[in-house]
Amino acid sequence: MAALQPFYNWTKSLLEEDEKHPVLFIGHGSPMNGIGDNEFSKTWAKFGNEIPKPKAVLVISAHWLTQGTGITAMPNPKTIHDFGGFPQALFDIQYPAPGNPELAKATADLIHSTNVHLDHDWGLDHGTWTVVRHMYPSADIPVLQLSIDYSKPPQYHYDLAKQLKDLRKRGVLIIGSGNMVHNLRMVAWDKLQEPEYGFDWAIEMNAIFKEKIGNNDFKSLIDYGKLGKAAKLAIPTPDHYYPLLYAMALRDEKDDTSFFNDKAVGGSLTMTSVKWG
Repeated sequence: MAALQPFYNWTKSLLEEDEKHPVLFIGHGSPMNGIGDNEFSKTWAKFGNEIPKPKAVLVISAHWLTQGTGITAMPNPKTIHDFGGFPQALFDIQYPAPGNPELAKATADLIHSTNVHLDHDWGLDHGTWTVVRHMYPSADIPVLQLSIDYSKPPQYHYDLAKQLKDLRKRGVLIIGSGNMVHNLRMVAWDKLQEPEYGFDWAIEMNAIFKEKIGNNDFKSLIDYGKLGKAAKLAIPTPDHYYPLLYAMALRDEKDDTSFFNDKAVGGSLTMTSVKWG
């Protein structure tokens, strides 16, 4: 009970129990979506207007891979431009959302399966700010990131995420940010402007993912290596897939499941995203 005290200290300023927030898995795609006015970014902005305004946002981004698990715990996280070869306008973007050290400590204390490091060096990488700046352009809501321990297997991440469930009804919007199908080595760069262009295996795997998610067959999604050749092409490395496992683990039995931005890009990527609740 003592370990939970910082969490309750943070939430005591709220109502006894906030309206339960949905949990999202968002396919973030190219960093250019961070400054783009397109169907993907417009959908993110729409969610920001439609879902209850959170007291804080916690993002599990595909772009913060660590040995061990960390959470950003600084009062003012920096905007990280963790990419290259893009226009200067993208590098000029700053997203000055505050952090929340007390919530970081409280969240770390909720996780009992490992010791969570309170990080003061990272910030908000493009898996976070390119999405959240469209949802909350005023940058007036605290934003934190939880890292992905890249040395651990899929089941570990799913089990760890389940320990965060109480955050959903305490004012925190949790977002897993990655891409279900993500094979940069096979991108058809000449097809990037062609709408909904996907290789056969990418379309096949995207349909399998949606079917498994819709049926709450999370065991098959955790054991994705058994889903065949298409899965190996869709997930050559699990960095962009693991955020989906975090989001899935936070689903409640009564949550409705819906898909959005359900499109392929460049042959070997999908923007398919999920909302639970």
